[in-house]
Amino acid sequence: MAESGIDDRAPTLDQARRQVEHYGLNADPQAVLVAVRLISAGARVGRAAEAHFARFGLSTGRYRLLADLEDHGGEKSPSHLAADLGVSRATVTGLLDGLEREGLVARRPSAEDGRGTVAILTARGAQRLRDMAPDHFGRLEAMVGGLSVEERGVFLDLLARVVRGSEALAAD
Repeated sequence: MAESGIDDRAPTLDQARRQVEHYGLNADPQAVLVAVRLISAGARVGRAAEAHFARFGLSTGRYRLLADLEDHGGEKSPSHLAADLGVSRATVTGLLDGLEREGLVARRPSAEDGRGTVAILTARGAQRLRDMAPDHFGRLEAMVGGLSVEERGVFLDLLARVVRGSEALAAD
């Protein structure tokens, strides 16, 4: 790690400038650098999150599903879970299958639609969330501990704008 906390192998502004020039583009090298570093940071945070959740026998996706169920009274349809988590229905089905095998969630027929099902957070699933909460939230706080309250507010605003802009990567 460099003194700035950025990986020594992280792209530099000079490298971005050279690449833009090499391809004869009219792109802002700093914007390119910010995007590339953000993608790299996202991957690094994602790997750290997976290692963190593995301590509790979970993955990021499984944790998010459990937390979403808890936030919604412990019960939700798979289609609503998929929509709220921003994943496919097939992904939710896979997550539910694994969580159900471990007894962290259960499924039952929907009271509103006899053809559908709802996922239910079990007592064991709720206990898993309670047991991990002190360590989990302590580590989350430590992850951004180098930022002041004001900086965190600015970061949240900037992050929201970048996330909206991320649609440019996936657009056809």
